[in-house]
Amino acid sequence: MPKKKIEIDPTQTTLPFPSTDEEHLDISTLETWLLNAANTIRGASDAPKFKDFILPLIFYKRLSDVFDDEFAKHVKEFGDEESTREIINLDLENALKTGENPIVRFYIPQEYSWKALRNHPADGRLGEFVTEAMREIARLNPLLQGVLDVKDFNESQSGQRTLDEERLEALIEVLSRHRLGLQNTEPDILGRAYEYLLRKFAEGQGQSAGEFYTPKEVGELMAHLLNPEPYTTIYDPACGSGGLLIKGRLQFEEMHPNEKSQAPQIYGQELTPTTYAMAKMNAFLHDFIGADIQIGDTFRNPRFVANNSSLQRFDYVVANPMWNQKEYDDAFYESDSWNRFSDGIAPSSSADWGWVQHILASLKDNGRATIVLDTGAVSRGSGSQNNDRERDIRKKFVEKDLIEGVILLPENLFYNTSAPGIVLLLNPNKPAERKDQILLINLSQHFEKGKPKNILTDDAIDAATEVYQAWESREKLSSVITLEDTQKTDYNLSPSQFVDVGDKVEHRPVNEILADLTEAHIAREKADKGLEDVLAQLGLNEKR
Repeated sequence: MPKKKIEIDPTQTTLPFPSTDEEHLDISTLETWLLNAANTIRGASDAPKFKDFILPLIFYKRLSDVFDDEFAKHVKEFGDEESTREIINLDLENALKTGENPIVRFYIPQEYSWKALRNHPADGRLGEFVTEAMREIARLNPLLQGVLDVKDFNESQSGQRTLDEERLEALIEVLSRHRLGLQNTEPDILGRAYEYLLRKFAEGQGQSAGEFYTPKEVGELMAHLLNPEPYTTIYDPACGSGGLLIKGRLQFEEMHPNEKSQAPQIYGQELTPTTYAMAKMNAFLHDFIGADIQIGDTFRNPRFVANNSSLQRFDYVVANPMWNQKEYDDAFYESDSWNRFSDGIAPSSSADWGWVQHILASLKDNGRATIVLDTGAVSRGSGSQNNDRERDIRKKFVEKDLIEGVILLPENLFYNTSAPGIVLLLNPNKPAERKDQILLINLSQHFEKGKPKNILTDDAIDAATEVYQAWESREKLSSVITLEDTQKTDYNLSPSQFVDVGDKVEHRPVNEILADLTEAHIAREKADKGLEDVLAQLGLNEKR
């Protein structure tokens, strides 16, 4: 039986049910609500499979509710709804021709509002209508192209709808329970709820999750270490869903609450279209409209370039590229036209040091970078009698004094591996007191057990940040090593080589141990003899 449709006055600018404009959503309410909406699809275990349907609908709801709020504000300014709609439409036509910003952030046609989706007839064409609506909204708002129009809500596999009408209707109905307008939730709160949902999807997607999500605690650690300054730029060449870029921007806003106009500009590039769309949505939901996110293969087609032979350079770079990529051979590195790989060609078995060189080429002379890599990136090849490409590139970076630090992370943090990982810190322009030194931090034991993944603790983030700023060695946490120290380990920069986090065991001299054993043996013989004497007196030691 078709569900009963809610009658909606097409001139209304707010949902009549069940929320009001006065409702203000906190982070807990948002997280619970969005997770419930996701689970509506097919239950908690299957919801991550449908993230490419769920996330655009949440984003669509925010766009529609914000437009309704802005429309209502302009009605007060222009006098009536008809005049307001005409003025907004004319302004949009002009903006599309000139490239200027329209008077509304994003234009949502009345026939494609959230109310229209929710009240669509139960005729079996809801998926088709949602797809049509998203594509038209993307056409009218160029910033949303490749973001809102990437999913076909009517798609089928083997003649079966991927997301059937009933579940799509149920999802839209659950999302209709709350408004996401300007007065209902702050962009930061909504963005955090979105990140929470991404994490929940990552927990359910296992190996494939690493393509789009880096644990937020790791991102917070990297942001704390960089601590961006005003009027700077942050770049991520493998940005996934944009979490590392957003953490850097939020770190600035936390440290400079009254200087948001001076906040760093963020730039990112992502290979996968659906993940690129997630990154754009993530930035928009945090109200970072000016975020410049590009799509494409960063290695083969970097989108941020200064000219035909060099890359655009940034104040900060954050990255968690795919570890140990194997699709780049010698011919690729040798034919590079951007002068990125002058310190050596990475082996075909791992592009890790190819990524590090790309990041260095994207970094200003006084810039800094934090890069998440496999632990092997700082140790492979050391101690080998043969030539090793990774060790040789690492050696050049050490001798050029480009590496500022290495942080060993706990195991089982990441969604696509149980391996621990490291954070590599680059700084081409170290302060004088840090020249020819590298700070190694061992956080391997600083975690809380979680399901399905461990969690890096807030105390660990604070301790690593503090010791980095103080630049000092601390027992069971950090060690400042010299160039000579790295030579002794053949450029193995693993923190576990220099920072012991286990309980110390004191070993006694062997002669003392033997003397104590002899003394104990004599004491036992005396005790045995005494016992025999007592038993003899009692007549209890006679042989039977």
